[in-house]
Amino acid sequence: MNKTFLITKLIPITVIILCCILYLSDYFQVILGPLLILTASVIEYKRDCFKSLGFQRKRIRVKSLLIIAPIFGTVLFLSYFYLIVPSVTYLTGHPMDFSVFEPYTGNLPATLTFFVFIWISAAFGEEIVFRGYLMRQFTKLFGSGKISLVINILLFGLVFGYSHAYQGISGQIITGILGMIYAIIFHIRKDDLWFNIAAHGFFDTAALVFIYYGVEL
Repeated sequence: MNKTFLITKLIPITVIILCCILYLSDYFQVILGPLLILTASVIEYKRDCFKSLGFQRKRIRVKSLLIIAPIFGTVLFLSYFYLIVPSVTYLTGHPMDFSVFEPYTGNLPATLTFFVFIWISAAFGEEIVFRGYLMRQFTKLFGSGKISLVINILLFGLVFGYSHAYQGISGQIITGILGMIYAIIFHIRKDDLWFNIAAHGFFDTAALVFIYYGVEL
């Protein structure tokens, strides 16, 4: 078997399939996905493994990460809270299931611990897997045409939504929509993973504040 084909085609396709299976089967661990991705990236890109995921040094800017990203993340959360959630739950007739987050309401120590966890697992972990690797590899394999881009965004948005099955059918649909929004932002900003991580992290931080104060999402 051609070595180049193995490294640039077979390994990425295998990793994409494994990630989707792990997410869809609920066996995807927080650390397992990013490690799998980083290993595959090192094999394919070696020293440029982080750059291949969208970690661009020139994109590390204070204004972008500490001003624009927080504003975007907060605005997205407010749109999610006041528009997306009510609309989807009205259409499905099923409220989102947030029972898993109940232990954090009014519990500051647990909330602070969870704050660190969501930045590691959701902001960094999910963005590395879904946007940094899966989206970029899909583009590499199938091109960046309009049809390919639409399929790319829809496909991994659906997988992203399904991976949040614990939030019920409404939660899966809503999270899928959010995944597609993050994918669109990643494309518009020319694969700037730093911005996506920051925006995702600030979105989840805003959600965590609501959860801590017992605001029903």
